[in-house]
Formats: sequence, C-alpha cells, structure tokens
Amino acid sequence: MLDVAGVIAANFSPQFWQELTSRYEIPYDSLVHFKHEIRVKLWTGVISEDEFWNELTSSFPTIDKDDARQLLLSEITPLPAANEIPRWSKYANIHLLSNHRVEWIEHIVTPLKPYLRSVTISSAVGCCKPDAAIYTLVEQHCEQQGFILFVDDQTKNFYDPVLRGWTTLLADEQGDWVKQVNRYLRA
Repeated sequence: MLDVAGVIAANFSPQFWQELTSRYEIPYDSLVHFKHEIRVKLWTGVISEDEFWNELTSSFPTIDKDDARQLLLSEITPLPAANEIPRWSKYANIHLLSNHRVEWIEHIVTPLKPYLRSVTISSAVGCCKPDAAIYTLVEQHCEQQGFILFVDDQTKNFYDPVLRGWTTLLADEQGDWVKQVNRYLRA
C-alpha cells in the first residue's frame, strides 16, 4: 500500500505555497492559513478543483489562476520509487492510497495502472487520511489474509493502520525506504 505524494510523486507543498508567496507578494502565513482552512474540503472532494482555484483567487486576487495551476502541476513529478512499481507488482499486490486530487496526479497514476490492484484517492472517495473510513475503503481491495505494508511520508497517517495490524514504513526524503521495501519483498 503506497501513498502518492512524498512516496511515488513529489509533494507540491510547501514549495507551491512558497512560490506563490514570492511570485505574487503574498504573506506566506496567509497562504498557510488558507491551505489549512480548505484542506479537508479539497482532499475529500467537497469542493471541485475549479472551486478550489476560485476560492484561492478570490482570497488572493493578485494570483493568476492559470499560472498557479501550471505551477502546481509542475511540482508534481514522479519520484524514483514510481519506477519500482512494475517490478514490485511481480512480488506483491500494489495499492495506492492518497490524500490528493485525481486531476493533479493522473499523469503519474495512469501509466502505473497495469501494475496496481487498486487506486484510492481521497477526492474521489469523499474521505481522507487519517480518518478510519478511507482505510476501510482501501482494505476492501486487499486480500483478507495477506500481509499489508503501508508506506506514507507522514506518521500521523499510521495510527489506524497499526490498529488494523498493518506494518507501516515511513518514506524518507532520501528514498532509503525503497531498500526496505525490496527487503520485505525479497526483490
């Protein structure tokens, strides 16, 4: 079970927010406050992507919506671990579980779909990590008797998986976690 942002794709935050600060001369604290206020609505699909951009540009009128969207998408690039998924899929059932917008990561996920058993993205399913509901949803795609290794870049997302008996692994920025996955898989 792999997260997307910070695991197989670069995390756009905080770089995106810092770049908006410098491009549009907006106080960083104001953008961070906006981000925290809108987070759950964005990740759970309560608001659409377009509504997110409209709220952002309404709150900060100097931001050019198209420029900001291009900037965000340019920040979401594959990490080296994405290249491991085809090989890993020979040894394990690979599932993605991510707090994200489908629209923002489809360019990363689509080429990997032949190697994935399931893709659970918060904006599509209406709940997000660390809420137990999203783990219940993704667990329905897993084989009941199997060992589950959950890789995420945020320890706050491990509480419920540990209660479920999953093994958790923190994805470090250096990518050393990939070696640990290879050891688990004996790949």
